This record gives sequence, structure tokens and C-alpha cells, in this order.
Amino acid sequence: MSSRWAGAITKTSHDQWALARRGQADHIRDLQAAIATLIRRLSLPVGRKGTRKEPGGYRSRQEWFAKSRRLHLLQDRLKRRKADHQAGRVRVVRGGKRLARTRHHLDAAGLTESEWRNRWQAERWFLAADGESGKRHGNETIRITPDGQVSIKLPVPLAHHANAPHGRYVLTCRVTFAHRGVEWRDRIEANRAVAYRIHLDAQRGRWYITASWQIPQAPTVPMATALAYGVIGVDTNADHLAAWRLDTHGNPIGNPRRFTYDLSGNTGHRDAQIRHTLTRLLHWARACGVHAIAIEDLDFEADKTREKHGRRKRFRKLISGMPTSKLRARLTSMADQTGIAIIAADPAYTSRWGAQHWQKPLTTKRTTTRHDAAAVAIGRRAQGHPIRRRTAPPPAHRSDGQGHRTVQAGPDARGREGPRPRIPGPQTRSVPPGRGAYAGDQNAHHRPERSAEHVPLTLSP
Repeated sequence: MSSRWAGAITKTSHDQWALARRGQADHIRDLQAAIATLIRRLSLPVGRKGTRKEPGGYRSRQEWFAKSRRLHLLQDRLKRRKADHQAGRVRVVRGGKRLARTRHHLDAAGLTESEWRNRWQAERWFLAADGESGKRHGNETIRITPDGQVSIKLPVPLAHHANAPHGRYVLTCRVTFAHRGVEWRDRIEANRAVAYRIHLDAQRGRWYITASWQIPQAPTVPMATALAYGVIGVDTNADHLAAWRLDTHGNPIGNPRRFTYDLSGNTGHRDAQIRHTLTRLLHWARACGVHAIAIEDLDFEADKTREKHGRRKRFRKLISGMPTSKLRARLTSMADQTGIAIIAADPAYTSRWGAQHWQKPLTTKRTTTRHDAAAVAIGRRAQGHPIRRRTAPPPAHRSDGQGHRTVQAGPDARGREGPRPRIPGPQTRSVPPGRGAYAGDQNAHHRPERSAEHVPLTLSP
């Protein structure tokens, strides 16, 4: 076998091993978080109520006993996973663990043994080759010409099957790339690296070829430059993205937009839904002339464990269905091609403050939802503006005849009638206002005429 095909097989195996190692590390972190939550809740008295951030004790002695047994189970599982991680041992199923388990439940999957066998073999087949810059059309092993002709460089043991010079096998069919075909053509005409992967779709009975290349990292844009034309605040939800455009002063412009998606089904369907939703969002941002999109920096890894929200199954399903990390990574990679900067905003209190300060003022002819108001709050935070609307327009006079002002002194502020603080500095013979025997006596300081009993007298002997 030639070194090209050996390198392709080695790289594919290494990529699968690296992916399994990352999944193993994530599983260890999940187990540690679940064990820490169990230990904390078991240490609390039975029936202790929790707070908004931390759960309380268990409701009954029976639940406490069941969770204590589960704690020992998770600790034993964590011990085995740590041993595998330290030894560098991972478990990889070529073709997928789900499809392998389907072999024992063919009736539930609606498959026959031959149909399952065809899918299993198709998933385990792969034909891939990385590109090489400087080679003809960007890839020496799998070469595709601009007119769609595909030729494969056969290894030495299979060189007698070649139907073209230099040990190459030319396919009779021709291929086209509907997505980013112009970019692909520009790369291969410039002999830049393009990687190809050929796979079989057993359900459709078709062969597909996928082209991929590495996109250069976009330069970092200063924050002032990115926010020069406003920003689009995006609130992430389980079934849609709520977006609203803001000007440079943090004021909403136009109507909010909603980009829905359906995350049910298989992995391919969910990934396609996310890509389609982000494409519509980026096209709308380009049409508005905005150069920045603000999105929440959400992380639900610590909240997805069932040990923290065991009985709240609907809430666990809600946060588990939100593709926060995948959506953020995909949006960042797609925005590089459009020249739009992505700003990760702190998600603290954006939904609460948005509904409290922006939902009612923005409700005019159409109903403004809580998610639309949260998008405004996210955009204002990315711009550096405060979310809470505290300053009201100045009234005609300083009294409270037109209503109480929104900016009031705090409960711990010094009273107006109290003595003023001591001002450090050189001591002089003149007594400044608010000092001496009449400190705090506003009647003595502010009235032009003083009563006789308030005038100090000095008697000489």
C-alpha cells in the first residue's frame, strides 16, 4: 500500500481516537459534577428547601436512601473512567454504537437483517484524502478537475485496475458542487489544498463526495469598529432565535425577527436546521448593514445533570435541547465568511431585566415577547450600555409634582439635615459652614435673622 493511503487511514483513526478522548473527558466532568451535587444534597436535612441557584435536601428518607446508593454507583463508574483515561484507552465503534445496538432490535427499527447489514457496511466504508497545496488541482490522491472528472490514485497492489496513465482510475460519472461551487473552483484552479471524502448512502443507494478546505482565521476587529453601525442582539431559545437590531445608542430599530428551527430527528437533520437558521440570520444582518451580532455566552453543562433538577423533567429537557455550544461554534465559523463580528455577552439577568424594563415600553401595535426584550438587553450589554432604564427625562421643576423620579438616593445615603463630613485640610480661624457649635442646625445656618438666644455672648471679667 502506498504511503498516501496509509496516511489517510492513520489520520482517520487518529481523529476518531481524539474525538473519543474528548468525549471521555466530558463524561468524567459530568460524573464529577453529579457526584458533587449528590454529596451536597445528601448532607442537608431531609425536606430542606433549596434556592434558585442550589437545590435543597431530598423530600423523603426513601429518596435519600436511593440517592445514597446512586452516589456509590457513580463513584465506582468515575473510578473506572479515570483509569481508562490515564491509560489512554478508549472505546470506538466504527459505524456507530447506535447502529450496532440496532442489530438486536430490528423489529423496533423496521429493518431486515440484510438492510441493516447494508447500512453497517456503508457506515464502515470510507475513502478520504487530505489535500496538498501545490499539487495539481489541490489533491494528488483524489483529483477532481474543474469540469467534474474524478480520478483516484490507486495503491500499488491495485495498480493493475487502472484505466488511466500513472496508475490512476477515472470514474465515468462527473460531479458538481451546488454549495460554494465557485469557491471550490477558485481553489482547485489555483492548486490550493482541498480534502475529499467519498461515502455511500445506503438508504438512497447513492454515492456522495464531500469537499472541504481550511478557512484562514479572520483578523480580530476592534470593538469600536464592530459596533460602528449598531448591533443585532440574539436571544437563544429551545426552538427559535429572537433577534432585534439596535442602533449605536442602544435603541431598538424596526421590528424584531424570529428564526425558528426544529431540533427533532437525527443528527443530520438537527445540523441542517442550525445551518439554515444561522444562514438566514447572517443574511438579515448583511441586509441591515450591521457588522456585529451579540449572542449569549450560555453554558448549561452544570445544569444538565439530573441530580440537580431530578423532578423537573420538563426543565431538564428544555435546557438539554438548546444547542448552545454547537450554535455558537457554527455561528462563529459562518460569520467569518461574511465579515460579521460575533460578540459573546454575559447572560446574567438578560431575560429578567429585558422583560422588566423593555417589554412594556416596546409593546405598541404588536406584542413584544419576553424573548424579544431579552434580545434588546443582550445587544445593549454588548454595546456597553446599561440594561435597566433608570434615568427619566427631566421634569419642568425639581419637585415631585410630576411623579417620583426614578433615580433616588439609597437607604444608606446621608440625610440632607445631618452634619456634613469633615473635610481634611489646613486648620484656619474661620469656621466653614456646617462646623462648630451649629453643625446640623439648618435654622441657624440658612436664616438671615437669628434669634437672640442663638447669638453667643462673650463676657469680659
